[in-house]
Amino acid sequence: MKQGTKIITLDNGYHLWTNTQGTGEIHLLAMHGGPGGTHEYWEDTAKQLAKQGLNVQVHMYDQLGSWYSDSPDFSDPKVANDILNYDYFLDEVEEVRQKLGIDQFYLIGQSWGGALVQMYAAKYGDHLKGAIISSMVDRIDDYTENLNKVREEALTPEQLAYMKECEAKNDYDNEKYQACVDILNKGYIDRKQPAAISHLVDTMNTDVYGAFQGDNEFVVTGKLKDWNFTDRLKDIKVPTLVTFGEHETMPIATGKRMAEMIPNAKFVSTPNGGHHHMIDNAPVYYDHLATFIKEVEAGTFNK
Repeated sequence: MKQGTKIITLDNGYHLWTNTQGTGEIHLLAMHGGPGGTHEYWEDTAKQLAKQGLNVQVHMYDQLGSWYSDSPDFSDPKVANDILNYDYFLDEVEEVRQKLGIDQFYLIGQSWGGALVQMYAAKYGDHLKGAIISSMVDRIDDYTENLNKVREEALTPEQLAYMKECEAKNDYDNEKYQACVDILNKGYIDRKQPAAISHLVDTMNTDVYGAFQGDNEFVVTGKLKDWNFTDRLKDIKVPTLVTFGEHETMPIATGKRMAEMIPNAKFVSTPNGGHHHMIDNAPVYYDHLATFIKEVEAGTFNK
């Protein structure tokens, strides 16, 4: 398959930006988080896997509403209702697969993308060789409970009280509150500073992000507050890698439990990695990923 950018037209008429890097017969489709984020932390994945002795074609894309892809008018209630839901983004993954012409591939998703991996593997698993859930829980209550611990560890009692006061009033847009968010981001999201993913403008689609997450990574006020896929983990039949950063917002204990509940799964963590541990500690993250793919290809995973 040709490397580089390809714009695909969805059946609904919108356009998605896709990009393929690397060569070889192994295909990896990479999904970003947010939702409303971008593909960018996957840009060097093909090169990182090549360092581990694997030639992989890595396909990435910006989901509808995200940076390089079309952004619908979410102020239209019908548009928001049709698109800002789990089913739309899940079926978008399958349509991207079809339009890129790949099958029997590996699927990796970071954060929100990890929720899509869980749903896709349960519904469309016949198309997969393996699944990689990167930094995503199966039920949001575990995440929010851990967020409370994270905030208590990283902030002074005064800072934490101020954040809670602002959140109770829905007052997020002030410097003092955002300064607390910055402390948390540097400790648990992008531990490698300055952050590798940075722009002169904000690239996050706040309509999409707000509908599912909320104002920031440390409050959940959108649709994700009801996320619970625990009872469906048994339906993920493909070999699965669950990977979390050692110091991040997602609780390690949940990742381990998920790997026990998924029929054929393994849990790994990245030392000194935050939520974006593929950047914070790329050598270890991609060693885990490459080892997983090599073992699945050889038929030795979890044996």
